Amino acid sequence: MVVELANRVKALTPSTTLAITAKAKELKEQGEDVIGLGAGEPDFNTPQHILEAAFQSMNEGHTKYTPSAGLPALKKAISKKFEEDQGLAYNLNEIIVGNGAKHVLYTLFQVILNDGDEVIIPTPYWVSYPEQVKLAGGVPVYIEGFEKNQFKVTPEQLKDAITNKTKAVIINSPSNPTGVLYTAEELLEIGKVCLEENILIVSDEIYEKLVYGENKHISIAQLSPELKEQTIVINGVSKSHSMTGWRIGYAAGNKVIIEAMTNLASHSTSNPTTTAQYAAIAAYSGPQQPVEDMRKAFEGRLEIIFEKLVAIPGVTCVKPQGAFYLYPNVKKAAEMTGYKNVDAFVEALLVDAKVAVIPGSGFGTPDNIRLSYATSLELLEQAVERIHQFVVSKSSIVNN
Repeated sequence: MVVELANRVKALTPSTTLAITAKAKELKEQGEDVIGLGAGEPDFNTPQHILEAAFQSMNEGHTKYTPSAGLPALKKAISKKFEEDQGLAYNLNEIIVGNGAKHVLYTLFQVILNDGDEVIIPTPYWVSYPEQVKLAGGVPVYIEGFEKNQFKVTPEQLKDAITNKTKAVIINSPSNPTGVLYTAEELLEIGKVCLEENILIVSDEIYEKLVYGENKHISIAQLSPELKEQTIVINGVSKSHSMTGWRIGYAAGNKVIIEAMTNLASHSTSNPTTTAQYAAIAAYSGPQQPVEDMRKAFEGRLEIIFEKLVAIPGVTCVKPQGAFYLYPNVKKAAEMTGYKNVDAFVEALLVDAKVAVIPGSGFGTPDNIRLSYATSLELLEQAVERIHQFVVSKSSIVNN
């Protein structure tokens, strides 16, 4: 039987992250001592009180369907979180809970985009943004966040990229993969452009609880009532409460958009997993000290490993302000070691140095690599030392 796949999936680009992870796993199964720095999830277990709440919910018989947009009790907890953290007031009909933030983003693009509509995506970007836009019939339009500007885009860049087909712009702060944050002033200027041009703002804030030093997460929606109305906020418990596998994310914003997302969810997923929703209620209503403990652990690792990373010849790096990724520029290191590009350098790192990192080509910036510090400090130090030795030894071979 010859199967003709739909054009929409033929156009998809395979996930670079998953490809590297699969290769690293294959080498490990062959007995190789591979250190994987590709993880996009905290290396902590879900806090105990959340596990207990999930177990209790099952024992109490909460194992049936829920409303498609999520349990009212969970939406109330999310609404309270917004009020306490950002001073934002959302009614329950302005919130939808989905099967992870990724699913919520997918649903959002499905309901706002028609064929040919454009979505502006700053680079570097999270790998799924362009693919989700394409799956909805939309067209990704990229604007470059330059390393000299901490990978952040300017209002002028945004304005220049807008056409009569532009429907939305994505802002991810703190960013995956760079870990950088937009300030309130920067967001306000970007917001002015969006208001003038009537562009929807998709604000991905999944890493909001992982912010370091004196930096502070600001939601663009909290800057003015007009920007709140213009913004769909995407968030979830995956990164903040180490609940990646529970698959609970949510969107908050314009009730017309949220209603459309709810209608689509009712015909696709029915509802988020019931047990996971009760776990998420406990995540927001229970003690938050585990969240802070995890944040401090990540910050401690960053302070140690960053200095070791930038000591590697040919490596420069913008210091992250949030999330749990380092995004160094290794173009010079690749050249020094005789590789034609960073992708080839990354492959050699995996095969020869037994360190798995993600090439920046998957994020729209081919001169960089992404390293996750969501692993033990001991393994991080070993991995960076292996990279250092790899660069030094390969450079000497090339130069001789």
